[in-house]
Amino acid sequence: MTGQALAIRPAGTAPAQLEAYGRLLNAAFATSKFNPAALAWRYRDNPAGAVVGADAWDGETLAAHYVTCPLEAKIDGATVKGLLSLNTATHPDYQGRGLFTTLAERAYALGAEAGYAFVIGVANANSTPGFLRRLAFQDVGRLHAGVLARLPLRFSDAEVQYQGAWREALLAWRLANPDGRYTVARRGDLLGVWAATHLPLVQCGAFLPDAEGTRPRGGAPMAATLFLGLEPRMALSGFLPVPERLRPSPLNLIWRSLGTAAPAALRREAVALNFLDFDPY
Repeated sequence: MTGQALAIRPAGTAPAQLEAYGRLLNAAFATSKFNPAALAWRYRDNPAGAVVGADAWDGETLAAHYVTCPLEAKIDGATVKGLLSLNTATHPDYQGRGLFTTLAERAYALGAEAGYAFVIGVANANSTPGFLRRLAFQDVGRLHAGVLARLPLRFSDAEVQYQGAWREALLAWRLANPDGRYTVARRGDLLGVWAATHLPLVQCGAFLPDAEGTRPRGGAPMAATLFLGLEPRMALSGFLPVPERLRPSPLNLIWRSLGTAAPAALRREAVALNFLDFDPY
């Protein structure tokens, strides 16, 4: 670590940047999943736009990194561009210097300048307090996590304030995740999407309305369907929650408006969110 001031720069998708991000993220999380193909898919190839974020550099050393991923959502029926809070890591030599907060605020400023109206995220128990206290996020509430006793064929007409806007190109990109394994099937009026999990005979499911143009990939899997998210249009009678002792951490939905095109707060009871809308699978 040098004594010079760190340079704060916008995140990008050049090969050298993606390589540096992969090294830092893999080291921080003791994994190898942040490989070039996965980062290019998530950071560069998204039809909604390349990632918006900021990096702290100490010469040639990447000291810290934070990005948000562009998305499209329907808010009160209107399609709005926003950002999903995604990857963040700080090199051990630079921790304790408030770099996450600095980079996040820079990223949100860049996002607002580019016309993005909000930042949404799913935070665990450790990271939630930092988003709330330091970055003025709203704690919308905990996500449901449990097994569906029966799969829906249609949605009710319950009010929805917020939902992902999965047009055909965006859904095709989401399902092209090089680390994902997905099944897509029609279920009455809905399109069901399932992702393989680390649990045997359990797949994570999402259900979407108005998904014409997406081709099924076989039938619904012969497995239990885990639902992670919120869905006011789907009855959860018979829903079997995952016991607290088996959850790695509660998942909390967080929200921050970046302008007048998005509401200052979300109502948990009117939010529709599933695993496709964030990044567990």
